[in-house]
Amino acid sequence: MAQKHSAPTSPKRKLRADAQQNYCRILEVARLAFAQDGAATTLDDIVRQAGVGSGTLYRHFPTRDALIEAVYRSEVEKLVAAGQRFTTTRPPLDALRAWMLLFIDHVAQKKLILPAMDTVAGGSIRLIEGARGLIHGCFLTLVQGAIDSGELRADTNPDDLVRTLIGVFHTTALPGWEASARRIVDILIAGSRPA
Repeated sequence: MAQKHSAPTSPKRKLRADAQQNYCRILEVARLAFAQDGAATTLDDIVRQAGVGSGTLYRHFPTRDALIEAVYRSEVEKLVAAGQRFTTTRPPLDALRAWMLLFIDHVAQKKLILPAMDTVAGGSIRLIEGARGLIHGCFLTLVQGAIDSGELRADTNPDDLVRTLIGVFHTTALPGWEASARRIVDILIAGSRPA
């Protein structure tokens, strides 16, 4: 029987301030370590760099898979939170553009930790698929806000924009892909503006 895996989002119960700091510190150290050393990163490395005891790490993240999943999920949650923040602090089209550029940064970060993500049960595809709904929902809200404001044409199809961005992901092995992706964001927005 296949095991069911779920990505931890954050501590389930309210943590004391010092425990919350440890939790966040471990996540940040792990993110940087997985980005730098990929699958070669050990939990002992993370414990040492975070300056916590191994018991502290295992209390929050009982397995290496749980830690990798939490790192990825945390990055997705930051991306979605930024989209929500942009909708309340920026004009709709500016919010969409800023989020799309942030999304490119997210892809660049994901590319760095992909070797570690590929080591979890079910591989990176399971983690990415598990987060797809959160990211897509945030993107749809931003696009709809720009349509409703009149800054994008009413016939703009968010899925066309998504498909183009997904196409960009397949170029991340090429030099200069990030600068190209940023130009593509501006092309997509310009091509979706009212005449």
